[in-house]
Amino acid sequence: MRAAAFLYPWDVVGDPEAAPRLADLGIRQVTLAAAYHSTRALTPRHPRHRVVTARRSAVLYPPDPRRWAGRALRPAVQDWMPGPDPYGEAAAALADAGIEVHSWVVLAHNSRLGEEHPDTSVRNAYGDRYPWAPCIARPEVRDHLVTLAAEAAVRPGAHGTELESCGWYGMAHLHAHDKVGGVPLSGAAQYLMSLCFCTECRRGYAGLGAGADELGAAVRRALEPVWAGAAAPAAADRAGEWAAVETLLGADRAAVVRAWRARAAGGLRRAAVAAVREAATPGFRVLLHADPAAHRCGANVGTDPAGVFGYADGVVVPCGPDPAQREGALTPFAAAPDAAGGVLAANFTVVSGMGGSPGTLAADAAHAAALGAGELRLYHAGLASDRDLTAVGTALAALGAR
Repeated sequence: MRAAAFLYPWDVVGDPEAAPRLADLGIRQVTLAAAYHSTRALTPRHPRHRVVTARRSAVLYPPDPRRWAGRALRPAVQDWMPGPDPYGEAAAALADAGIEVHSWVVLAHNSRLGEEHPDTSVRNAYGDRYPWAPCIARPEVRDHLVTLAAEAAVRPGAHGTELESCGWYGMAHLHAHDKVGGVPLSGAAQYLMSLCFCTECRRGYAGLGAGADELGAAVRRALEPVWAGAAAPAAADRAGEWAAVETLLGADRAAVVRAWRARAAGGLRRAAVAAVREAATPGFRVLLHADPAAHRCGANVGTDPAGVFGYADGVVVPCGPDPAQREGALTPFAAAPDAAGGVLAANFTVVSGMGGSPGTLAADAAHAAALGAGELRLYHAGLASDRDLTAVGTALAALGAR
């Protein structure tokens, strides 16, 4: 199986041993962050630092001023790493070590954009704004994200790209010092708390026959028992999760919000992929981080398996340690009518401290392959301990994925 590891530029820049170390493990491909959200990241092996704080969402390369001239929405440039192009510097070091580089582009997850342009954010049924979650139904947001995708994906030397958060973001996000765990939210409740009621989405609901005021009131009524302490309808799988949404909201209302959000998300994905293809050379691969449940929000956004391989080269799907959950994530994409020839990559966390299991990677990857996955993604080579990376190297050798 072809395997690729995720990496940040700061894992490589300033550490001359970083790229050779990965090559010695048998890693031949890296997905390198080019546009990323704010984060605080550990760097266990770097000779100059142990923690990097990326204070805001930013691009990790010098953006083209001509592309962004006259635009109200434009990407911020990082200033926590030395040099004007840390992505380019890291990509060159990886290429010199014989590692193929693909770009990693985060789109609809941007707290800086929401703070500087409040009207661009998702606004929930209570009127609360999510500054980290741009509303992708808004034309100015979609134009910004499509433009960013084309620029950040096609960096010099990149052989392909992976687009993360290319769809709806919502409630579930570790924002600053999170204090939202006091009332547990089921997947269905998370979805209701992620529905947007900005002016654009209100018009969209109305266009599909649902008044936004009435719909918002229905969302609030459905959530009242949750705030009181009652457990929201539980679900064992993705289908059950959507059934719980229909129970809470009503089937007709649920159908309206699903149709509106699917239209916005599908339009963004197709436009972003098309923009990347137009900017790239032939053979450049465009993959989407995806979940087969169309209603899901977040980094791995809900993506209908039927049709996705018709416009993208493939999908990267999160896979946990539970075999049943893994099957639920991979099988719908593998069974899609147009999946033949497309990329289905199984993404495993290999950082023990983040819940990963690098020691079982070989067995887990073999199971993913039996479910139709043809590639592996390893999250995250820069965050993992030495022991975790050694286990990854052993698994790659066993799988013949070197």
